[in-house]
Amino acid sequence: MLWLLVLTLAAVALVYQYLTLKLSYWENKSVPYIKPQLPFGNIEGIGRKIHSSQLMRNFYNEMKGKGPFGGIYFFIKPVALALDLDFVKNVLIKDFAYFHDRGVYFNERDDPLSAHLFSLEGTKWKHLRSRLTPTFTLTKMKFMFPTIVEVAGEFQKCLSDMVNDSNELEVQDILARFTTDVIGTCAFGINCNSLKDSNSEFRLKGKKVFEVGRQRAIKQMFMSSFRDLARSLRMKLLHDDVSTFFMNIVEETVKYREENNVKRNDFMDLLIQLKNSGYIDGDNVGQVTLQEIAAQAFVFFLAGFETSSTTMAYCLYELSLSQDIQSRARKEIDDVLTKYNGEFTYDAMKEMHYVNQIINESLRKYPPGAGIIRAVTKDYAVPGTNHLLSKGTLVWIPVYAIHHDPDIYPDPDVFDPDRFHPEEVQRRHSQSFLAFGQGPRNCIGLHFGMLQTRIGLVTLIRNFEITTCAKTVVPLKFSTRKFVLSPEGGLWLRLKKIER
Repeated sequence: MLWLLVLTLAAVALVYQYLTLKLSYWENKSVPYIKPQLPFGNIEGIGRKIHSSQLMRNFYNEMKGKGPFGGIYFFIKPVALALDLDFVKNVLIKDFAYFHDRGVYFNERDDPLSAHLFSLEGTKWKHLRSRLTPTFTLTKMKFMFPTIVEVAGEFQKCLSDMVNDSNELEVQDILARFTTDVIGTCAFGINCNSLKDSNSEFRLKGKKVFEVGRQRAIKQMFMSSFRDLARSLRMKLLHDDVSTFFMNIVEETVKYREENNVKRNDFMDLLIQLKNSGYIDGDNVGQVTLQEIAAQAFVFFLAGFETSSTTMAYCLYELSLSQDIQSRARKEIDDVLTKYNGEFTYDAMKEMHYVNQIINESLRKYPPGAGIIRAVTKDYAVPGTNHLLSKGTLVWIPVYAIHHDPDIYPDPDVFDPDRFHPEEVQRRHSQSFLAFGQGPRNCIGLHFGMLQTRIGLVTLIRNFEITTCAKTVVPLKFSTRKFVLSPEGGLWLRLKKIER
């Protein structure tokens, strides 16, 4: 038995030496770093004690000014934390050829819906992006405008009924039901009925995707850090019931439309065109498979309902705290609609500049995606330094930290829409606002996201006075259990109908 004990101790010593060597990566490269701890590296507490946005902000503040990037670890995997906006520009735009992959986990074999535009890499991503880009042009958004306005009308009626019963409402869930219905209509051509039924299957499945406890957060960090191992273990991002539900919805929708020759100006219609001909508006951009349709419709649904609803919720929260900003926005809306004879048109919406500034300031202060991740696809010599980022290294761009850097945005915790007056925007670094990313791999659906957010917000500001109530938490606390930056316990506000 002695030999077995000796072997065990030797194995433990070797593993410890290996792990110690791995966690000395940044120190050996003379890169400023945050001291890691086994077994989680620097991500201990994510999903339990702290949201990733706050943790990365702490690291950013500790290392800022010490170089273009600093070193942290996801488990034993080295991650470069961006600390300088010129470095951010190199990663996202100037030297994009070295950073075109996100480095996030997907498993096309066992978890087909995970292989969508957000996660795909290399040539597959490039080809799919080029095929889908024509579906998100401003012209296509203009076609979808009346559909979203129609859903917003139902939203207004639903809110009016709720306010009659109780003017103190948890607005985040209501807003998510609105955006769920918008996305369901535009992406699937289906009436999800979430506004009238908070337990509709679309709403429940959408919520399930974004509910992240500590174990799931660690699991997803593990899959991103050790992707090949995770795929060999056939690990999945999505729950089986969620995957089955969305795959069936897409298959049934495509079959019904093709058999009944149904044509709509929506996202699904455009995807079906790509599936059957590869053409959009006369341009041959290449065909897609039914599985690719399902994956893109799925990610469009997820990205569209959660981020937009959360952004609107934060807008309402800040408007409830600043009646002057709210009154100024309402006056702009009324003045523009008077000019257009009371009709809420696409052109009228484009003239509501201050409303747009409110949304951008909300995205600045509360970015739904608190970080942007990129993978180094080939060895990269960092300009102006002696450092080399090796292939496979992850780069984390801390969006929340940059948006709250007082050297970029003075008094960053103050909500000030005038920060986004065109003249103020021009004074700042081009990478100082990263709510939708930047460069060739920015958010493809940003125009749609802004469209539904603007329509929803205009509908709310015009028809309701928004104030705090006894249940409003000031200052906000962020949920540690969600990837999207979300208020803990929802967001309670008082709404009062404006009689016209």
